[in-house]
Formats: sequence, C-alpha cells, structure tokens
Amino acid sequence: MAGSLPVSRLITPFEILENAVIAWDAAGRITSCGPASGGEQPIDAIAVPGFVNIHTHGGSGVTFGLGDLEEELKKYSLWAATNGTTRFVITITGPDSAFILNTIKSYVPLLQKDYPGAQPAGLHLEGPFLNPEKRGAFNPDWISKPLLKEMRAWIEAGAGWVKHVTLAPELEGAHEVASYLARTGVQAALGHSNTDYETARLALEGDFTHITHTFNAQSVMHHRAPNVVGAILSSDRCTAELIADPDHVHPAAMKILLRCLGTDRVVIVTDAMPGAGLPDGEYELLGRKAFVKNGRAAYADGTLAGSTATMDAAVRTVHRLAGAALPDTLKMACVNPAKVIGMDGVCGALTTGKDADIVLLSEDLKVIRTYRKGKMIYKAGGK
Repeated sequence: MAGSLPVSRLITPFEILENAVIAWDAAGRITSCGPASGGEQPIDAIAVPGFVNIHTHGGSGVTFGLGDLEEELKKYSLWAATNGTTRFVITITGPDSAFILNTIKSYVPLLQKDYPGAQPAGLHLEGPFLNPEKRGAFNPDWISKPLLKEMRAWIEAGAGWVKHVTLAPELEGAHEVASYLARTGVQAALGHSNTDYETARLALEGDFTHITHTFNAQSVMHHRAPNVVGAILSSDRCTAELIADPDHVHPAAMKILLRCLGTDRVVIVTDAMPGAGLPDGEYELLGRKAFVKNGRAAYADGTLAGSTATMDAAVRTVHRLAGAALPDTLKMACVNPAKVIGMDGVCGALTTGKDADIVLLSEDLKVIRTYRKGKMIYKAGGK
C-alpha cells in the first residue's frame, strides 16, 4: 500500500532535511524524499533508515538454531522492531558439522518468508574454524580445524543465504576456505584469531575482507608487535564490526577504530545473546550457561558471553560516547552493514528506489516507530 510520512527532520543519512516527507509506492519502495509541501502536520521526530544488524545470536529469550525455528524467528522479528532493527542476519554455529548443516537447511525455506517485524536477511557462520586460544564465549568442544569439504557443503546448502563466515587465518586450511568463500561471493571475516601482524596483514590483503567484532577475541596491539588489532587498524580495505557496548569495547578504543578506518568502513553490531531485552538472570549461550547481571552477560568464570545491547542503544553509545556525528553513526548502523551483506541496493538508506525501512526517533534517540517497506511494524505505547 502506497503512503507517505511527514517528519520534522529526516537523516538519509547522506543529507539532513528539515520538515521533510518520505513517500513510497504500493511495493513499499521509496519514490521521493524531500521538503514537505506544508499541507500536512509533520510528526515531531527524526526519521532515519532502519537498522541492519549483521551479527546477533538472538535476544528476548530467542536463541537462533534452537526450538521451533519459525516461531522463534517470528518472536525475534517483532522484538527487534522495537529496537529500530528492520533487517538482521542470523548468527549460527553448533557442536558438530552435521548440526550446522541441518540448521542451515532448516533456515533456508524460512528465510524466504515474510515476517511481522524485522526481516531476516541471511546467515552468518561464526566458526567452527576458530583459534581455541581466542575462543571468547565459544564452547571449546564446538571448535574444529578448517575443512574445505565441510564449508563447501554448508555454503551449497545455504543456497545464497550465507552472507559471511568467521574464521581464524592462522589455522591450517583457512586460506583455502577463504579463497573458496571469495569465489562464491561470501565474505570471509577474520575473527577469533591469535595470529601475528604479518599473517593478519596478508590475510586482509587477500581473501579476508571483513572483521568480526574488532578488538574482541583477537591478539592485542603492542607497539613492537601490532598483531591482529594492529593489522586491522592499519588496513586500507577491510570493513570492521564494532560491538558498541562499553562492556566489550572502551569508548576510547571505539574512537581509535573510527579514526583509523573511517565511518564508511565500521559496522555497528550487537553480538547479542538470548538475554538481550530481558531482566538479569541465567540464560544458555552456545551450549553453556551464561549469567546476566546489571546488563552484563558472562559465564561463571567471568568471560564475556555475548552482549545484551540492542541496535538503538548501540547507536546512542557510538554517538554519545565515541563522539560520532549522528549521520555518520547511522552510516555505521545502516548503510555499511547493508553493503557487507550485499543489500545496499535494497536497504540501509532513505533514498529513491530502496525499501521504505524507516525508524522514527525522539530527540534523545529512543525508538518511536519502526516501518518496514512502508508498513508500520512497531509503535511505542502500542498501536
């Protein structure tokens, strides 16, 4: 159904318009964004593109890959919309190759369906080809050595829905896997790595094009041994995820990443776990018990167990604590992640021809409404 939305401010995010109107056609694609004619009272809100979260394990009690997958997707879809998310990528892993393969096969037909809130946009395989020395929250029993045969089976089963794969470049066989991913149009993401600078640098000049949660589960930078973090900060090409949660990354480190890579290459993610959006308590993550206390998720030994961040909170964090201008912050939450998963022609910006995925924010950057393809999927305080 065609429609229009007059607002007091619009951030596309490539330009800022005051007293603007967004219009879309019956297919939910934007036909125009420009100054309002004055015939309709604008909503007192900031209209921005819908957030695109390309790294999340779940939230609101949902754990991707477990339970009734379709019902859990519907539940997550509605909850994600309350946080301004209109597209998300499902992060999956599992205890063995067969589990991963069956999970991928189970998700493929579900990804072709339409959901009541945010829309799933694909799959992210985080592992199992990780360095156990930098396993982070991962169950050590779920980590294995890279095998091209396994990756080929997973990618073929994904039928184009696998968007990026996290693996450590120092592992034997990792470069063969990354080369295969590059040939098939899947982003090879450097992550959970304990390698040295030179190995990481060569990987990022080769088939590794993306970084999974920069700083976290990576060998740290020293001025005589820059390691993985140094290779990322000095890279001229890669895109890099940022868990915009002060428990994971200090605001000063966020600023350093933005200054080194620029706001056109940083991607805001949540890396959220099932307890995101719920009270403190005990939850399961990657086959292990995790505990959320004061919003911080960790295992019993103190290891961080994913994040409880939401995309709207992450946007506020980068804008307020890392000091990024709001249009630049929105590039990192909308435009850049859409590019990583090859959907920048469909979503990520409020420009003609793209889907009318719109979020209305208050002046304090809280979500008032969320639209996907011109249909309102969330309104604060109910319908």
